[in-house]
Amino acid sequence: MSASSDSTILKIGIVGFGPFGQFLGKTMIKQGHILRATSRSDYSELCANLGISFFREVGAFLEAENDVILICTSILSLQEVLKSMPLHHLKRPTLFADVLSVKEHPRNVLLRVLPQESDVLCTHPMFGPESGKDGWKGLNFMYEKVRIRNEAICSNFLQIFESEGCRMLKMSCEEHDKLAARSQFLTHTIGRILSEMEIQSTSINTKRFETLVQLKEGTMNDSFDLFSGLFVHNRFAQQELQNLELALQKVKQKLIEKMNEEKDLNDSKNVEYSR
Repeated sequence: MSASSDSTILKIGIVGFGPFGQFLGKTMIKQGHILRATSRSDYSELCANLGISFFREVGAFLEAENDVILICTSILSLQEVLKSMPLHHLKRPTLFADVLSVKEHPRNVLLRVLPQESDVLCTHPMFGPESGKDGWKGLNFMYEKVRIRNEAICSNFLQIFESEGCRMLKMSCEEHDKLAARSQFLTHTIGRILSEMEIQSTSINTKRFETLVQLKEGTMNDSFDLFSGLFVHNRFAQQELQNLELALQKVKQKLIEKMNEEKDLNDSKNVEYSR
């Protein structure tokens, strides 16, 4: 799908051109947007193949007059990357958008570090290269307009995801993190636990066990940096971890109580038989 007119074509600069940045960039290029990228690793050859301008020098990247600067760094490196950027090279007010899996943290960092005239849009595409490989239709896209003065640029950027059929969810960063701690973080935690247990497919798999194996394998495809970022920079995650531990103890206690009931019942029967 191409951009419908010149007015909707955006110049988008991506900071952090790893797998997720590349994944988003390919669809943006397909839509007709003009892309630039900068990253700690050298992606110049890959970018050349995709039709994206790659900047080794961050100052030159910022001077390229992007409409949108899209932050695709890891959660843990966000603050370091932003603080190291020579933001005085920006030539005009620019929309900064992030796609991190936590939201209060990037919102706070962006508001603290960016120039006052910069617009801020916090987003979370709730999908990735695997789940979105066959298209984005019906997949969740969360966003909050934190500080928006140029509504046209912001709307055109959101249209990238809306036009692909995403389910657009307007939500506060706080509400996102509350929900994500109970969904995304909990999913990653259980997957990591299953990995520590070294569960493997067996010859007598049930469908539910196959789901657990798939959960473990899918979780381990993501880096530990992502998992730890979901914990360190989501203030609701620690409570969910405690809830998980407490729930496990409750389940264990119920099993022990049932085992003791059965033992008492068997002991009483054995006493009767011995009479």
